[in-house]
Amino acid sequence: MADGVEKMAFDQSGKGTRRERDSLGELEVPSEAYFGIQTLRAVGNFEVSGLPNHPYLIEAYASIKMAAALANMEVGWMDEGIGKAIVQAADEVRKGAFKEHFPVDRFQAGAGTSTNMNVNEVIANRALEILGHDRGDYDRISPNDHVNMAQSTNDTFPTAMHLSVHRMTLDLKGVMGLLIEALVRKGNEFRNVLKPGRTHLQDAVPVSLGEEFAAYGTALKRVTGEMERRNEMLLELPLGGTATGTGINTHQDYRRVVTERLKGITGLELRSNPSPYEAMQSTTRIVAVSSSYKELAVELGRIANDLRLMSSGPTSGLGEIILPAVQPGSSIMPGKVNPVLPECLNQICFVIIGNDLAISQAACAGQLELNVMMPIMGNLILRSAEYLVNFLPVFTEKCIVGIKADEVALSKRLMQNPALATLLNRRIGYMKAAEIARESALSGRSVMDIAVEKGAISRDEASKFFTVESLLGRRSSDMDHK
Repeated sequence: MADGVEKMAFDQSGKGTRRERDSLGELEVPSEAYFGIQTLRAVGNFEVSGLPNHPYLIEAYASIKMAAALANMEVGWMDEGIGKAIVQAADEVRKGAFKEHFPVDRFQAGAGTSTNMNVNEVIANRALEILGHDRGDYDRISPNDHVNMAQSTNDTFPTAMHLSVHRMTLDLKGVMGLLIEALVRKGNEFRNVLKPGRTHLQDAVPVSLGEEFAAYGTALKRVTGEMERRNEMLLELPLGGTATGTGINTHQDYRRVVTERLKGITGLELRSNPSPYEAMQSTTRIVAVSSSYKELAVELGRIANDLRLMSSGPTSGLGEIILPAVQPGSSIMPGKVNPVLPECLNQICFVIIGNDLAISQAACAGQLELNVMMPIMGNLILRSAEYLVNFLPVFTEKCIVGIKADEVALSKRLMQNPALATLLNRRIGYMKAAEIARESALSGRSVMDIAVEKGAISRDEASKFFTVESLLGRRSSDMDHK
């Protein structure tokens, strides 16, 4: 409830309330609040998650307000005294000030109007304070008429969404780079460590543990590259389209000037969408980036599953790798250690995949000139990336970096692998090799010993057949079997 927010955040001030009016009537707003009446209504209407808008979204919104004030002063629409106060206030917000004054829940209706007005009110009240006036004196500086000049929620919210998601994706790219590097190093470290390959979870021809890890790095590098490519789509903005793409209530030069000012503030190569109408109707650029997060989650989840399988045991599982022990694994079984970091990564991946579905459904819900579901789209995609940005450095340092290969166990299982008979195909044919494989599986003896015993190859030939190079296809032409 709104009253609950007042008591939670502001009762300690002991300074009472101020009365504010909007188009629906009047309410008492805490005197110390920088937000105003429309924020207070939204807090009471959208008591859902208890989680406010993502800080990156608020920062991006403040950058837009700063650029808009600069542009409106430049085209002669805004008084310079008011404009400079708004610019200063917006700059303070974008640098992290007044965080507790953005309480609007991430779940909200109205296409983000509540968030836009929350930002407008905080900046207006801080600008009033800068000029020596009381908070709530909106006749002097209005959240709507001044801070929101030449803007609508309908063009500013998707712009803030683009800017904040672009920034978060760059953060994600950074942590992914560290994970990829760690996997590549493990690939080199384990390059000559042989293990049974597995297809259908059944024994297959041998592989290198290092090549498995290097392939993980390659897969993640590929999907990260696609994520980067889609992220650049977000630099094309709907800003200046106002309510429906017409640019109503803006100066003829505003769209160009505000984009230039925003470029200067963010340091990004921003550009206006050549079709303001399409920019207002479609949210598929966000969908494309969210989809890249989903694809990344699919690969990360698959890798986490492999690590859990390869580390299973220690006596009754695969037992091929040893994960670092980071915490006790059981409240009842002494000494048990679980693969908790891959398990946590799996759960994060499941949430990201689910978020992508919700974002896709929200994008489908766009109607005519506007998609009103943008608030949940923006917040879900930011949270998806944030989970990985927060956790992947821990996963990389505490799990991947410290992985060890159980080379003794791997070597033993490798030579007992019936699939080694595949190496004999060209020498004795598939059917005879299959007989040797079957006998190996039933007896537990190695394919090499049985092949030598049956006269399929000599002991000397076996030493060439069953080397690291030949098992992994690294043999030179003179080792090719005739």
